[in-house]
Amino acid sequence: MQTRIRRWAALLAVMGLSACSSTWQGPPTPHFDGSRFSNPGHTKQSSVAGYLWLRITQSQAPWPESVPVAPEPPPPARVDDGSALVTFIGHATVLIQVAGLNILTDPVWSERASPFSWAGPKRVQAPGVDFDKLPRIDVVLISHDHYDHLDLPTLKRLDARDQPRVIAPLGNRALLASTMPASRVSEHDWGDRVALERGATVQLEPMLHGSGRSPFDQQATLWAAFVLQAGPISIYHVGDTGYGDGELFRATGRKYGGFDLAILPIGAYEPASFMADSHMPPADAVKVMGEVRARRAMAHHFEAFQLGFEAYEAPRQALRAALQGAAVPEDRFLAPKPGQSLRLLPAAR
Repeated sequence: MQTRIRRWAALLAVMGLSACSSTWQGPPTPHFDGSRFSNPGHTKQSSVAGYLWLRITQSQAPWPESVPVAPEPPPPARVDDGSALVTFIGHATVLIQVAGLNILTDPVWSERASPFSWAGPKRVQAPGVDFDKLPRIDVVLISHDHYDHLDLPTLKRLDARDQPRVIAPLGNRALLASTMPASRVSEHDWGDRVALERGATVQLEPMLHGSGRSPFDQQATLWAAFVLQAGPISIYHVGDTGYGDGELFRATGRKYGGFDLAILPIGAYEPASFMADSHMPPADAVKVMGEVRARRAMAHHFEAFQLGFEAYEAPRQALRAALQGAAVPEDRFLAPKPGQSLRLLPAAR
């Protein structure tokens, strides 16, 4: 116990000195009080101190040291035939190829989701696509600044190789621009619509989460989901979210009238008493799929890094049970292996 306390106390102390994120300066809004961001109507109960206490007092379920990744065909250079190809890389990293654009979400190729190479959650599964086999990336979407979503070493590699356009929520531009000086970086609020090339657009929407790269910058930057519209294809991507009362998702469904695909997180949900602020179990993800009126869904945020306390295989098993309980065919909500792809064809309108 004493060793565990010292290890996590030292980790947080170094994080506080070395890992502060940038902040946003702007007028107050319903979700920004002039200093910190929030989800209106939702009081965040979890905290860094609370997570540290969990790690000290409770044991995470055993996970394998490593899980082999079966080889899959590498993604093509481009997809420009009216369809979309969505490839699961691992954790929250997804490659979306549509309208001739290559769009990457929350890219993480590092071994650890941590500010350090020697400590913090270690990758259990390798990325499903080797970095060197990744096609040229045009756009990077960053959902928020947590280490398992905003990975500076990977972003430096992308900047050096591809100089992609980078779109992020408010407060994240300074950190990203300092890391990716050759790339075009912009930051946006919920509701902002950003034009991409080839007539595609991406719009930022709320998700129930938080931000912070140290104990001292919590909620100082914004977090966001993305709605990607490219020709007849519409994709809803949520990097990390709790469920709350579900109204956020019902409102999204009403606003957009449905999606061809919802990319939804299903991991790091135990213990629910703590994690529900930020993460949702698979049963809630199945509800979200229906509430946003998605024809299909793809799971992410599971099996790569042990961030919650549930067993390695629990999210996949719970998703299968939730789909059966909701009478939703399993092939409508894919729980992919790293490197697996899903082809989307335009729906008849």
